[in-house]
Amino acid sequence: MEDCFRVGIITSTHGIKGEVKVYPTTDDVKRFDTLKDALIVTKTNQQIPVVVTGVKYFKNMVILKLQGYPTIESVTPLMQADIYVTRENALPLEEGEYYIADLIGLKVITDEQIELGTLIDVMKTGANDVYVVQSKKDNKELLLPCIPSCILDISLDQGICLVHILPGLLD
Repeated sequence: MEDCFRVGIITSTHGIKGEVKVYPTTDDVKRFDTLKDALIVTKTNQQIPVVVTGVKYFKNMVILKLQGYPTIESVTPLMQADIYVTRENALPLEEGEYYIADLIGLKVITDEQIELGTLIDVMKTGANDVYVVQSKKDNKELLLPCIPSCILDISLDQGICLVHILPGLLD
């Protein structure tokens, strides 16, 4: 399990007073309303703890003001950096919800006790998420819709995702 989750990518500066435009990578963009402490990871892997002092929204972007960054010159080195929050500062989950980072690497087993492979990605679609499973048998990718009739149970403690294979999914 990961200790930090990416919530956005700094794309550009905004104005001359040290604000940055952020492309949100979180499910709930309004999570920035309560964001105070974050970690910026630059392209050179430098980790910079920051305090968010201001949040605005413009179209599909979030505009952040960071404590200690008063000018455009001070935020320029942060361009294309990722913004992370710690697990403690992440939004709480509802029952039956999981952080994607916790799902990656789960062993995927059918309700007939056949090991399909490993969950390697979660694709966001309009209707429902889709779990990408790397097949143990032939190393191909299987796509499983994240719906109750297909995804039966997830046990993070055991590292298992129990699934039912709907007709046509393995064709």
